[in-house]
Amino acid sequence: MASSSPILPTVHCDANGSSSLTKTALQTVRTAVSVPESELKRWRRTFEANAKEFNGEKFLDKDSFVNAIAPKGDLTKIGREQFGILFRIADTSRRGLVSWDDFTVFETLLKRPDADYWMAFQYFDVDNSGYIDYNEFKTVFSANLGPDTIPFDFDCDWIKLYLGKKNGTHVLGYNEFTQLMKGLQGERLRQAFKHLDSDQDGFIRPEEFKKIILEIAGHKLSDSVIDRLPTLCTLSPGQRISYSEVIAFHNVIREMDMVERIIREATAKSKDGRIDQSDFLNYAASTSRYSLFTPMEAAIIFHFAGRGVSTQRLALLDFAQLLDPRWRPPYQEFEERQAAKASTSIFNSVLHSAYNFGLGGIAGAFGATIVYPIDMGTMQNQRSTVVGQLLYKNSIDCAQKILRNEGFLGFYRGLGPQLIGVAPEKAIKLTVNDLVRGRATDPETGRIKLGWELAAGGMAGGSQVIFTNPLEIVKIRLQVQGEAAKAEGAIAKGAVHIVRQLGLLGLYKGATACLLRDIPFSAIYFTAYSHLKKDVFQEGYNGKHLSFLETLSAAAIAGMPAAYLTTPADVVKTRLQVEARKGQTHYSGLRDAFVKIYREEGFRALFKGGPARVIRSSPQFGFTLLAYETLKDVYPWQDQPIKTVETALTSRPDDMAKIRARNALKILLDVHGDFGSRAAAFSGKPLSLSNPKLTSP
Repeated sequence: MASSSPILPTVHCDANGSSSLTKTALQTVRTAVSVPESELKRWRRTFEANAKEFNGEKFLDKDSFVNAIAPKGDLTKIGREQFGILFRIADTSRRGLVSWDDFTVFETLLKRPDADYWMAFQYFDVDNSGYIDYNEFKTVFSANLGPDTIPFDFDCDWIKLYLGKKNGTHVLGYNEFTQLMKGLQGERLRQAFKHLDSDQDGFIRPEEFKKIILEIAGHKLSDSVIDRLPTLCTLSPGQRISYSEVIAFHNVIREMDMVERIIREATAKSKDGRIDQSDFLNYAASTSRYSLFTPMEAAIIFHFAGRGVSTQRLALLDFAQLLDPRWRPPYQEFEERQAAKASTSIFNSVLHSAYNFGLGGIAGAFGATIVYPIDMGTMQNQRSTVVGQLLYKNSIDCAQKILRNEGFLGFYRGLGPQLIGVAPEKAIKLTVNDLVRGRATDPETGRIKLGWELAAGGMAGGSQVIFTNPLEIVKIRLQVQGEAAKAEGAIAKGAVHIVRQLGLLGLYKGATACLLRDIPFSAIYFTAYSHLKKDVFQEGYNGKHLSFLETLSAAAIAGMPAAYLTTPADVVKTRLQVEARKGQTHYSGLRDAFVKIYREEGFRALFKGGPARVIRSSPQFGFTLLAYETLKDVYPWQDQPIKTVETALTSRPDDMAKIRARNALKILLDVHGDFGSRAAAFSGKPLSLSNPKLTSP
């Protein structure tokens, strides 16, 4: 070796230089300069909540450390004791305790994009030298394999390619180590198959295949898939499993995130929400430069998702048992829910109805209050055929005159009856739409036919008229008489007087026109809203949840065509409901009103106030649906069924630091699914490199 020190020390050849480089890196990390203060505060809160006091100072022992970093309700099958693997990495002083400084360093390391490989390297680098030799690799690997584990030959040619001969003539720096770990599972798979294929005919028995998969990927599979692992032998004659099939299955598990993305995207774009093997392969080929999956791998995916029938078209829900390690059969979840609410099912139904009505009422009141000032019912009622009765030139002129004659409160005249009626109106509208859509939706694909979407919206609109008509006739008369009273010097009458004057039947005057408006409005609105969320804003696409602005935009945009296209019915309804004054045309019914308005005022009169309706209805329904969706998220119904397949790919983490801690174990768990469980007693104590067993100092 040259006497002069190299400018860039070689990590895998120079022990001193590597050690110095590692220590310098750790010292740099300890400063935690780049960590935002808010994140430090969050880490401090986590540390303080779990730390224990030792000799006047706070530390995390192994149990409290696991409590601090392990995700709650995780979607993977990683045991809590396996998170103890990370304790030895955080406890750099090897004293069995993690200080606040150690914890900040650990959390900062978790933010590395290669945290999984970095943590694995730290775990295998027992002496913290910055490199890994043959003895270290063999000792750490062996310590996590049980006596019943399929043996691994450390003297194989594959190991020698990375680590040289047994005497340790070659060592691995970090980058070389990552490549070794990436290919390690494939070598383990090859050795395991060769070990179990005793007669060397290229086949193993189904139970032997299951043993291999349980060791290298058992934590990635649901219990249902594990139970049916032996059925892989049915894909080819002979009731045995070839090496090709083992490799193909392993490739599927290794690329499970990509499998899930392709399935989610392909089913989302499929007309019926289902795909077959050809659809899967075609979509995979169209979204990648090179072929990702072979026909055998696709057959394996559909074999386990289709419960042995790989030729059928499957929905996303069918793939759940393959994609979600914690998947359970639907009947088990149903039985648990039924057992929990068996004695209170009727009571729960009543509560659920009250829940829907409550949220709909609150959301409706919120939306109505925001847009009430721009309700231009008075514009629609003004008659152009009577001299001197054209009170307003346009919507702006209308607003100016209301403000001048009645003040700001004039914009809210009639709001009381509006809010009294809007709660049951919106509640029944939203509830009926959700109810009909729920019954008409395919439970497996989550799809609903366009006809049923329109029918659900139409039924919702029709059912609300019982509340809408009395509300609107009182509101419109209050609005109209307010301006007329100012102009004529009369005293405006209140809502109670109008109700008494109309009577019960009078409150439903113009109900036919109201139905003619509300049924198509709701049919158009709810259908457009659903498709805007799904097709434009991509809700549910790879688990996407719409943002505040996206939900508001979808709800508001859907209201535009619905409001404008139903304006003629709204104009007729308004004319029928408003008490005609002297000199104004009287209408005997719906048809009569349509004909007379068209003859006397022209076609444009039927769309009078149309832009104003768009300006009012669009934001009103935008804010109403936004409030409704937000309330359902903030206060979800406790027994709502799971409608989507939720996995680690789509779940929304509550604490990103804990998700990073879980991900940091990925490479180590690829060594063995039980990695860390067998060495659970090793609480940060050093390894004896001369013996592959775990020992105390």
